[in-house]
Amino acid sequence: MTPRRTLRTLVEKKQGLVVPGAYDGISARLVQQAGFPVVYMTGYGTAASRLGLPDLGFAGLAEMADHARNIAAVVDIPLIADADTGYGNALNVRRTVQTYEAAGVAALHIEDQITPKRCGHLSGHQVIPRGEFAGKIRAAVEARRDPDLLIIARTDGISAVGFDEALRRGEAAAEAGADVLFIEAPRDEAQVERVARAFDTPLLYNYAPGGRSPLLPFRQLRELGYAIILLPVDTLLVGVQAIRAFLGEVKTRDDVLALKDRYMNFRDFNELIGVTAQLELAERYRDDARSAT
Repeated sequence: MTPRRTLRTLVEKKQGLVVPGAYDGISARLVQQAGFPVVYMTGYGTAASRLGLPDLGFAGLAEMADHARNIAAVVDIPLIADADTGYGNALNVRRTVQTYEAAGVAALHIEDQITPKRCGHLSGHQVIPRGEFAGKIRAAVEARRDPDLLIIARTDGISAVGFDEALRRGEAAAEAGADVLFIEAPRDEAQVERVARAFDTPLLYNYAPGGRSPLLPFRQLRELGYAIILLPVDTLLVGVQAIRAFLGEVKTRDDVLALKDRYMNFRDFNELIGVTAQLELAERYRDDARSAT
């Protein structure tokens, strides 16, 4: 099966597929190497790692699509990608979907915040009218060329306009053809359960560390019927913590020799990024050139 068909099949099972986030090509390769069947490109992590800026709409379509293309190119597993607000109105959404699809993603999510958006677990969200959101989701569905490309509709309505309106926005998105619903940032276990009871459409749960939603056991989310359990920024936070600790110790000790246990083996790292495979290809092409002379 294609990566998109694989992802659609996994999502339709509604068995709480755990999807770690990646913020660059190396972290995506590590997700695949660890045995996860799907990887996620985090918008928060893209803005942070690529621009050194917060998730406040600084990364535009060109940067996000380029980042998605690079990640999709280095893994064999399906990629779910953050597409923010779709970078404009319904017409912009159509172009966003086609650009992301050409980049090789298997799914993308479009949200109902105004532009510029902000991370879903911050405060001060503002959302577009419900009908406009439904129109953007319909535009996304109609713009895809591959019917297996998943359109995920995300609403930040809980923060902006209340829980009941967020559910109505989910209903409108489902009627517009969304394949997966992403009701962002339920505040407590009761809201998590109400979301699960409200929809037959597959649901995504954003398992954001330090965020506004309760971090319930994976088992409980699976029992509630959530299809995707997203770990959006975990690899970023773990990686940055390790780098900061290492640099702090180097500065304090004025030495790295005592920190050798912190390093990934150079040979293993080269294997991870494909050095051996690339050199073998180079040698093969060199042999072709020699035989032609």
